[in-house]
Amino acid sequence: MRQFVLIAHDVPLEPDFSLDDLAGGAGRLDALCRSITASFVTSHGIREDVRTHLVVQDEFTITFTGSDLRRLNPDERSTAALVRNALEHREEAIGALPAEPSPGIELYRRGLADTLAELADDGPVVQLHEDGEPVVDIDAAELESGVFVLSDHRDVTEAEAELLDAHVEQRLRLGPERLHADQAITVAHHYLDTAGYDRF
Repeated sequence: MRQFVLIAHDVPLEPDFSLDDLAGGAGRLDALCRSITASFVTSHGIREDVRTHLVVQDEFTITFTGSDLRRLNPDERSTAALVRNALEHREEAIGALPAEPSPGIELYRRGLADTLAELADDGPVVQLHEDGEPVVDIDAAELESGVFVLSDHRDVTEAEAELLDAHVEQRLRLGPERLHADQAITVAHHYLDTAGYDRF
């Protein structure tokens, strides 16, 4: 299973934000929703072997599981509604037990450190970063079950950088140009789908 961890610095914890102002009052949730949909949506389908974790302000993690996910459409507003609905159930997340607001979505009361620790045994933890090694230097088969970490429109904080240093096994870049997170996810999928551009 491929997994993506999206660090959301500014998404409000209170689910009272407007779905009509995702780029402003919702802390650039528009960009994060594009990343969530990019991790799952194909033409007329959805990737069932993907799980994406949205870490909100280092307090909650919303986990989307493709095999169970329902009502994920390729538009920012409907994805944002799923995020907002998950946050509306945050009081139901107690200890290690998640809230389960809708099929394929769980909300955990944990931040980045606990999320990375939970995923550490699932596959190599990889930070997609412009200063990383070229992805073509890595055997694509080694990354098939990778846990790919990306930040939102902000750089990671110093504390997050130290945490990533402790968990990340590789820092990889996907090309010579800086990409938005949703674009990086699409390229990563394509690289793995084609076994490192060897299979079409």
